[in-house]
Amino acid sequence: MAVDPERPQVLAAGGLVWRRTDGQLEVLLVHRPRYDDWSFPKGKCDPGESFEQTAEREVLEETGLQVAFGPELDEVRYRDHKGRSKLVRYWAMTVTGGMFEPNDEVDEVRWLPADEAAALVSYGHDRQLLDGFAPVG
Repeated sequence: MAVDPERPQVLAAGGLVWRRTDGQLEVLLVHRPRYDDWSFPKGKCDPGESFEQTAEREVLEETGLQVAFGPELDEVRYRDHKGRSKLVRYWAMTVTGGMFEPNDEVDEVRWLPADEAAALVSYGHDRQLLDGFAPVG
């Protein structure tokens, strides 16, 4: 059976978690030791799970943070490290509680000004997401 080129093989969701510190916008990046990369918290959808449920679960699992949803951001499409087409939906998010503790997936998080985060992220699609980000509030 042929694969539909318009239909992604992998569905995922995550969050661009942000805050203001002394009036300066900061965003949260996660470091995944398995890939030695810096990116935004995200992960694959479980069967029957909505994109929003996935985004909230993945941010909590990877960062230990509970979040409030802001607006949905531009979707991101790319080929993953296995060559599969992947669709990731992201939301702007703010922290409502919780605290980071290193775990199996993420060993470090960093709150960074947007320009520093753009320089650190490992993937161009993350840089593009950040370039188009304009927080409300």
